[in-house]
Amino acid sequence: MAAHFACDLAQAGLALNHFWEHTVGSDHAPMALRADWQAQLRRAHHELGFRYVRFHGLLSDDMGTLICHQGKKLYSFFNADQIFDFLLSIGMKPFVELSFMPLALKSGDRTVFSYRGNVSPPRDYQAWATLINKLTCHWVARYGLQEVRTWFFEVWNEPNLAEFWSGTQADYFKLYRCTVEAIKAVDASLQVGGPATAKNAWIAEFVDFGRQNHVPIDFISTHHYPTDAFGEETDDTETQLSKSTRGILREQAKQTAQQAQSKPVYYTEWNASSNPRDPLHDEPYAAAFVVKTILEANGLVEAYSFWTFSDIFEENYFPSQPFHGGFGLLTLHGVAKPTYRAFQLLHHLGREMLTVTGSHETVDTWLVRDENSATLVLTNHALPRHPIHQEQVHIELKSPGQPRAAYIERIDADHANAKKLWREMGQPDYLTTIQLERLQQASEMNKELLHYQYGDSVIHFDIELPPHAVAAVTIRF
Repeated sequence: MAAHFACDLAQAGLALNHFWEHTVGSDHAPMALRADWQAQLRRAHHELGFRYVRFHGLLSDDMGTLICHQGKKLYSFFNADQIFDFLLSIGMKPFVELSFMPLALKSGDRTVFSYRGNVSPPRDYQAWATLINKLTCHWVARYGLQEVRTWFFEVWNEPNLAEFWSGTQADYFKLYRCTVEAIKAVDASLQVGGPATAKNAWIAEFVDFGRQNHVPIDFISTHHYPTDAFGEETDDTETQLSKSTRGILREQAKQTAQQAQSKPVYYTEWNASSNPRDPLHDEPYAAAFVVKTILEANGLVEAYSFWTFSDIFEENYFPSQPFHGGFGLLTLHGVAKPTYRAFQLLHHLGREMLTVTGSHETVDTWLVRDENSATLVLTNHALPRHPIHQEQVHIELKSPGQPRAAYIERIDADHANAKKLWREMGQPDYLTTIQLERLQQASEMNKELLHYQYGDSVIHFDIELPPHAVAAVTIRF
């Protein structure tokens, strides 16, 4: 049975702020010193509109921010400056995650990831405060107070998980208080927030802590993935996703916004799964998930930072295979994945969302209006092991005028899907120049003319929508 959707293009709409473009995630700070990382971020900023970037490990010893040498604390902000200088040079800004613990301040030996970021609380909170204050003062002196006031300072990463914080919740709240006081001693208007938790955790407790102890909280940050708390911990990713719920991230974002009690909410990590080696990350499935998740979150959050923009990423180990299921929008070689093209479609949308009538078990639609055009975005998405089929979709748009032109852009198994060609090549671990050029071509998203009918002030057309697909129909007036 065909799916039917309709929209009146003359209706008043709701604002669509491009909140997903506010921030994008990366790996850890040393990666930002690489030329290929910088080239990919420059491209993502230009083509996708990202304004801030967030990464782990700015304070870890491999950045040299604070080390102990011959019994003396040595501060060096040179590497951090190199990164921030680059960001500002391309028109971006840092979303400053303050982690992990310099070994000179550690209270324990627990570490995370291949680069061994220390996750213990400071053994001397005043020494931690001194580091944060010195760093903030340095950035204000180097970049100017007006610039640094536009940055965001996020305290730590996922302290509710033992992998990332060996202390207690009370220890984290102490760290947050110490940090926010050190930053706001430089300037009270600098923006500081947390708790930067996984799984939407600690929000209510954190807000209560701030209110009861008169501790400033400028924004709420947290993370979520559709694999969070679904199935057993030993389940594979596909099983976890199959036990998830369609639209679960929207429901979680609504609850987080309520718990934040009017404070702005910044999701600083999310993706189609939390597995850094999930094959679905490289496939059209993830593109459909991304578009649906973002457009459903409109009006709930200030920022929605996808984790991550690039597969130049070494939390577990540095990969070499072109398509290895990494988090990134771009492969190691800079080949655009279907998710990259999804963000590209979203970037070109207007700023006003209209109500669309109609419903379907796997097909969703949104209509976004611009000054002289309207774009209908469609997805056909289901979780793994749930029914999904190719669907015939009929659209009716009530229009005050006859269109001048209409075209469609697609992301699916046969469109903007470079992994398909890589498989046909025999899945080479290392690419030749010619193979890379072919994959770049296969990743492109093309515009095709759309055939429609217009009569009695109504635009009619039909679309075939394969499983795990995105389509965007743009009509110009």
